[in-house]
Amino acid sequence: MKKIVFLALLTALLTSCISNKDLTYLQPSATSKSDSIKVSQLASKPYRIQTNDILSINIKALDQKLVDMFSVSQVSGSGQNQASPQTLYFNGYTVDDHGNIRVPVLGELNVLGYTTDEVRQKIEKQLLEEYFRKEANIFVTVKLAGLRYTINGEIGSPGMGVLYQDRATIMEAIANSGDITTTGNRKEVQIIRKFPHGFETYHIDLTDANAMNSPYFYIQPNDYIIVKPLKQKSWGTGVTGMQSVATIMTAISLITTLLVLSKTL
Repeated sequence: MKKIVFLALLTALLTSCISNKDLTYLQPSATSKSDSIKVSQLASKPYRIQTNDILSINIKALDQKLVDMFSVSQVSGSGQNQASPQTLYFNGYTVDDHGNIRVPVLGELNVLGYTTDEVRQKIEKQLLEEYFRKEANIFVTVKLAGLRYTINGEIGSPGMGVLYQDRATIMEAIANSGDITTTGNRKEVQIIRKFPHGFETYHIDLTDANAMNSPYFYIQPNDYIIVKPLKQKSWGTGVTGMQSVATIMTAISLITTLLVLSKTL
């Protein structure tokens, strides 16, 4: 009986506990002789604008009154850099289903498939050709109104998140959403990415340092990230050794009590 109990405890501990290797991000490979991680720099491709993206466009000149007519109405007391997602939704330029945005005075501009820098050049060229001379010193800034993503599953704060920067990694998105829970599978994080032809699905192992070399390590606007649960969560035996032992001891005590009661009846 003691051997059976010991084997049951040992088996449960080996199968139900979550090891540090499943919880630690970006671990170097076993063959690596150094603790330092060598990462080859990827030739990053600029993001190309898609439908439903929101752009922030700011036009400046020596005489700012001359370009006020091209600006959307701003909420009083708040700047573009401090605007909330709601403010950007109403005051930004949303790319419609045809890939167009509507800019005051300039009208409809097609931006589908363009980079933000190409859109900037396009607007500057049209302004100089139709409305201003070079001496006006037109200065145009075009940015994505934040990197919007959605994350669900075993995450601290699931839902939609926004990162106000030009580039962001999946690690930053996860940190911004409260980190992956203990029962989250860091080895198979799913990314659903939108393209003009539809959606594509990828998987990335965040416990492997080589993940930083993956083209999917950097998120793109409208990415959908899913963190799947580990098997230990469905087993319900606990995620640490102490929790597993407590669960098993409770089960053994219950079985022993039932056996004793059955013999006395």
